[in-house]
Amino acid sequence: MKLQRLTERIWYDPFEEARDRPNLGYIRGDRWSVAVDAGHSAAHTAEFYAALREAGLPLPAVTVLTHWHWDHTFGMHAVHGLCVANEDTQRELADFRGRIAREGTEMFFAMHESIRREYADGQPLVVTLADVVFRDALALEPGGCTVRLCRTPSPHTEDSTLILVPEERVLFVGDAAGGVFPTWEKDPALCALLADTLAAADADTVLESHWQPAPLQELIDELRADAKA
Repeated sequence: MKLQRLTERIWYDPFEEARDRPNLGYIRGDRWSVAVDAGHSAAHTAEFYAALREAGLPLPAVTVLTHWHWDHTFGMHAVHGLCVANEDTQRELADFRGRIAREGTEMFFAMHESIRREYADGQPLVVTLADVVFRDALALEPGGCTVRLCRTPSPHTEDSTLILVPEERVLFVGDAAGGVFPTWEKDPALCALLADTLAAADADTVLESHWQPAPLQELIDELRADAKA
């Protein structure tokens, strides 16, 4: 699918189930632009950039990460500009890079068929770290809009970051509303905490990494139901 426009300033490159590629977000500022997540591999990142060029959009100066999982971050070595992550995402990436160094790449490829499909062409597996690390929250000012990064409780990972663009009333949540890989089980208490966090966000539309844009209230209601399960 081609790049999809969500609002005046926001586009996204649609997710793909077969290779577990997430939506890659794009926020156009007046002075520079921001990408949300770095992609599953260098090939994924390159296809995203090709779609941006086709749409006449400049490459991002900054890429922000929603969490450390490989489908969101292993294209980092191919991104244009700087990468930004919270300190736990940075730690997880460093730990996983060390694990690959100790155990070899076959450990990674054995984790899921979607990973083997992504790397079927033999492209190298490269794990890099972010250039800028924050603790709890960070605000970016690319011009004409604000991009707010904020840590959140999540049933998916302990390092989840929300990305809010209040002027566009859009919230990127990554996989924060999902369960734990690979069982996909959800902790009800964490679902409740995330629902409360989302309810306080100044947004109307939510973009999860592996789903289409939707009303934010729908996701809040789903999480509240999960919290009662």
